[in-house]
Amino acid sequence: MLAAVEAKSFGRGGIQRVSELSGMSRQTIYRGLEDLGSKDKSVRIRNEGGGRKKISDEKLMRNLDKIIEPLTRGHPESELRWTCKSVRNLSDDLLERGHKVSYRTIARMLGAMGYSLQANRKTSEGKKDHPDRNEQFLYINRKAKLFLRKNQPVVSVDTKKKELVSLYRNPGREWRRKRKPVKVLSHDFPDPKVPKAVPYGVYDIGKNAGWVNVGISSDTAEFAVESIRQWWRKMGKRKYATAKSLLITADSGGSNGYRLHLWKRELQEFCNQERMEVTVCHFPPGTSKWNKIEHRLFSYITKNWRGRPLLDYETVVNLIAATKTKAGLTVKVRFDKRVYKKGLKVPQEEMEKLNLKKHKFHGEWNYTIKPQH
Repeated sequence: MLAAVEAKSFGRGGIQRVSELSGMSRQTIYRGLEDLGSKDKSVRIRNEGGGRKKISDEKLMRNLDKIIEPLTRGHPESELRWTCKSVRNLSDDLLERGHKVSYRTIARMLGAMGYSLQANRKTSEGKKDHPDRNEQFLYINRKAKLFLRKNQPVVSVDTKKKELVSLYRNPGREWRRKRKPVKVLSHDFPDPKVPKAVPYGVYDIGKNAGWVNVGISSDTAEFAVESIRQWWRKMGKRKYATAKSLLITADSGGSNGYRLHLWKRELQEFCNQERMEVTVCHFPPGTSKWNKIEHRLFSYITKNWRGRPLLDYETVVNLIAATKTKAGLTVKVRFDKRVYKKGLKVPQEEMEKLNLKKHKFHGEWNYTIKPQH
């Protein structure tokens, strides 16, 4: 049709001229002129009924369903079913049964039969699904609202995944010149000699502000509380000058787990030093993904350094500090060079002296620590 338009614009002798220039036959250009003059303005190129005929072999369909059915996931009455076999393997299996079908045709057949490619979805919490899970979430929510109404700080804390500090691959992609990727090591096997960055985060829910303490040693309860202490002295105290109490929401495990004696002992020292009471509410076991710091702070840090090797601690600190969002998130960073010892024990006698009061609802998860007189 494009050639026909050009031929028409030339006027007399245009068909011959365009045929010579384009290499098309004159008959092809004539058909283009017919299409231009046709009343049918459809964009369809092929005539009705053209193309490869659809497979309607019932025996083939039954054999395909038999191959997949034993491996089918999901409810047997569900309209959407899926298979873990590849279409190429299915093509080989059908060939053994006397059906020569390409893998592309099998893909179309599976779609017509209600199958689709499915990835795993993280929803089951396994045996850790506590019966009071939802009630604990509601309890944390009520406490957070109460503190925020009184203009008292509410923070979410956790340790981000440890990162290898060297020329290692970092997942993700960023814009670079074509065929100019950053060349990194081909392996990242565990090596005690390779330095690691341990980012412990404190996310201020009320102010939408983040604080990250980048450690160089172990992720211990002492390191966790020191991170909270530094956040309060560098950021929190300025924003909450009249605050007398602090609410911390944390996971139930890790360096801030509810079973750790050292975590509670260190919080007691923090309360004594800052002369303020601290309320801690832990998320139920197996629900750490609901911690706000995960999707309000850590996810944006990961996006900011995607595709960049974390060559040294300076790179880690600068990339975290440069993290921001359109919603107004700001992040401040501290590089903690202190080495924290692992395996520190707190005797029971010292635990009994803590000024710790358990709440009536799940006191193991919810408790308040006040300064010791």
